[in-house]
Amino acid sequence: MGGILGKPESSKHAWIPETKLETKMVEAMQRRATEGTAMKSFNSIILKFPKIDEGLRKCKDIFEQFDEDSNGAIDQEELKKCFLKLEIKFTEEEINDLFQACDINEDMGMKFNEFIVLLCLVYLLKDDPTALHAKSRMGMPKLEATFETLVDAFVFLDKNKDGYVSRNEMAQAINESGERSSGRIVMKRFEEMDWDKNGMVNFKEFLFAFTNWVGIDDEEGEEKV
Repeated sequence: MGGILGKPESSKHAWIPETKLETKMVEAMQRRATEGTAMKSFNSIILKFPKIDEGLRKCKDIFEQFDEDSNGAIDQEELKKCFLKLEIKFTEEEINDLFQACDINEDMGMKFNEFIVLLCLVYLLKDDPTALHAKSRMGMPKLEATFETLVDAFVFLDKNKDGYVSRNEMAQAINESGERSSGRIVMKRFEEMDWDKNGMVNFKEFLFAFTNWVGIDDEEGEEKV
């Protein structure tokens, strides 16, 4: 999992992103954080789980459309065609970086849950302050509304607006909700997000954990609790 998260710069939890993609992701999230969040509590995030789940599952049609050989995975060439069709203007290097970052099994094929994470990262990264703001960034307004909810949830958890969610920030969000009884469960969820156990989670890790929580995995119809 090399290059997924940054390294600590000092004991004050400043982080240096290890890849260009992570740098862009963190900077985009920091910009987005300045706009604030509609989330009022951790409970409000949990209440949106079913609607987010429903929205993400609608990606299945898009996934199948671009999985040209119907092998259950999108390779790099299929992904480039996908970006072309959706008019997503990224350089070849950026597309390759996204592919490598989201192909967590490193099998050169992007499964459905990996594809969802990639599209959501594209949504975040396309919020470029130098670009003209359109009503839709990817031509999929309903899906983008789902992605925006996920971005909003991350911004709510990222209390210090540094582009990462720390264990302490997660605990703060839970305590503010008054649901201390669910704290143990949520901290377990944090452990699931924090792949390298360094106490910091970026948006990509948050998304992968979320697809697991709502039951979206590699196999269609295989549900997780």
